[in-house]
Amino acid sequence: MAGLELVSKNRCFNGEVRKYSHFSVSTKCNMTFNIFLPDVALANKEKVPVLFYLSGLTCNEDNMLTKGGALPYLSRERIALVTPDTSPRATGIDGEENDWELGAGAGFYVDATQEPWNAHYKMYSYVQLEIQQLVFESFSIDSSRVSIFGHSMGGHGALVLSLRNPGYYKSVSAFAPICHPSTSNWGQKQFTAYLGLNKDDWAEYDASELVKRYDGPALPILLDQGDCDQFYSSKQLQPSHFVIATKSNNTAIELEDRMQPGYDHSYWFIQTFMEEHIAFHAKHIRS
Repeated sequence: MAGLELVSKNRCFNGEVRKYSHFSVSTKCNMTFNIFLPDVALANKEKVPVLFYLSGLTCNEDNMLTKGGALPYLSRERIALVTPDTSPRATGIDGEENDWELGAGAGFYVDATQEPWNAHYKMYSYVQLEIQQLVFESFSIDSSRVSIFGHSMGGHGALVLSLRNPGYYKSVSAFAPICHPSTSNWGQKQFTAYLGLNKDDWAEYDASELVKRYDGPALPILLDQGDCDQFYSSKQLQPSHFVIATKSNNTAIELEDRMQPGYDHSYWFIQTFMEEHIAFHAKHIRS
């Protein structure tokens, strides 16, 4: 399977959750990811659609599967799920594990251009190009029916990947995404370290900037934000900026933006609305 090493597999909801390891040409280190395959895909009876889920700061490939509660809904809809890690690991970069907002667990889904990060931190290319090619080559997955979603930093990543690749993703959704990283501490810190000081470079990974010039086919977007989210209150997320930017390009973007009373930034929030997000993607991924 294209250099994939099976680490583990477990039966779950009429399918299997598998963990794989492989050497990445993008990050130049070993990477791991999980994949949920419904039985019809395991038996090669049909090629199934796939959802890619991008996790947030400090997370890895396991958080979604152990906390997100998505598998019964994915099984019902016969959709595969891929959960990549959030960064390279153990690269030897000095200080890589010293700061929870930068380095390990905080790849921010960009291709770093600045030393020392540019040797390994190429998470945009890893997610958009490498891991998808591996999945399509190795499993019974329909490469024409792909959608993406994520949480926090991963929500930022999902929005950026979908906006930079018009027509590739059938739909995108996010839980409490970092919507305007060029103007928040979560973003300015990482962009400076990974991309340097040129804000034109930052704009290539900023959903609120990218959406203004999106000129692709209709893109359905679902955003959920809790109003008791501490990072929303501290203006790290700024969903209103994305909503305003989207209105300047409302012919192409089909945005449903929802504020959820009483919910915070945790996976309890994500679990609550997971079924609706899976249903949203199931509708569009098969349209």
